Amino acid sequence: MDNFYIFADTLSALKKYFLVRSWLLFLFIIPCLRLAAQTDSSVRKEPAVQAAPVQVQRAPGDTAARPVKKKAPVVKRDSAGVIIPASALKPAAPAAPAVTPSTTPAVATVPAKAAASTDSVQQQAVVPLKQETAFELFLKELTAKNVFLKANKPSRLDVNKLRVYEDLDWLVYVMAGVVLLLGIIRLSYLKYFSDLFRAFLNPTLSQRQLKDQLSQSPFPNFLLNSYFVISLALYLYLLMYRQQYITSNTAWMAIPGLIVLVAMVYGVKYVMLRFCGWLFGSAELADAYIFILYLINKVLGILLVPFLVILAFCTPQLAKAFMYISIFFIVLLVAYRYIRSYSVVKQYLSFSRLHFFLYLCAFEVAPVLIITKVLLVALTGGL
Repeated sequence: MDNFYIFADTLSALKKYFLVRSWLLFLFIIPCLRLAAQTDSSVRKEPAVQAAPVQVQRAPGDTAARPVKKKAPVVKRDSAGVIIPASALKPAAPAAPAVTPSTTPAVATVPAKAAASTDSVQQQAVVPLKQETAFELFLKELTAKNVFLKANKPSRLDVNKLRVYEDLDWLVYVMAGVVLLLGIIRLSYLKYFSDLFRAFLNPTLSQRQLKDQLSQSPFPNFLLNSYFVISLALYLYLLMYRQQYITSNTAWMAIPGLIVLVAMVYGVKYVMLRFCGWLFGSAELADAYIFILYLINKVLGILLVPFLVILAFCTPQLAKAFMYISIFFIVLLVAYRYIRSYSVVKQYLSFSRLHFFLYLCAFEVAPVLIITKVLLVALTGGL
């Protein structure tokens, strides 16, 4: 029985031995099969292409020149093993030209490497990575055609004069306020306006009757006198602005100053006329003259409104033309005032026309000229 167990153990040991031996033999055969599949005894191994040796040429007188080795012919084959003719290969770089006897230094030429062999597969067309869109093509065409987008477009010089910017927004509001104030006065006192223009256009009416009709409304009389002062002050400012005596930066000081100046001139004139009438015992004559004076002033203040708008906003050429037209109307109204004053004063006093002319020159024209000259000297610095 013991022999049977010994035999069984021996048999299992042999099985394990032969099994291990089979596995080792199998692992050894597999690499051998791979090497046998890659080796082909029918194809002869070709030598690798070697770089051409450096050829050195020396001058004819140089005795130390070495012989030039010739390059061995290179045989090329394609992937199928067919020999490629030498004409299909790219030619090598040309040799350097011969050195003349006068050239003393040595010249060394190194030919380029032989070009790679061409395969039977043709090269495919190169496709760009990014295709141009329709918008890019349109921009390219527009850049080529439009003269303003070209790189070498013609240059033109800007010959326009540099104008200084002036902020005149305030003038719009001032003119709007003047026109609005006149509209409010007229709508509020419509009967007074009708009596005012009736007295202005009909000098043959009774003076006492006109005074009684207009004296019944003292407040609109004061409003129109104040409106005349504002209108005349703005007119003087625009005249000096158009003649470039002052700039728009000084308007905040010039316009109130002109309003005060006009109010002072006519206030002093009113006080002097009242004083002269009391001094010479001609109060009724002074009242008649003051009535005519302020009647013409009220009409003048209303007449200047359209000229104010034109002088404020139109072009310099048009403003200059309307400036002369406005001066003509002012002179016409002043002459009309003196004519009416002469006809009224003649009813109370007997005097010659020469005396009346001297009075106008001394008390009417001379103060206006003096004030104008003082203003021009102050604004222009005595030029």
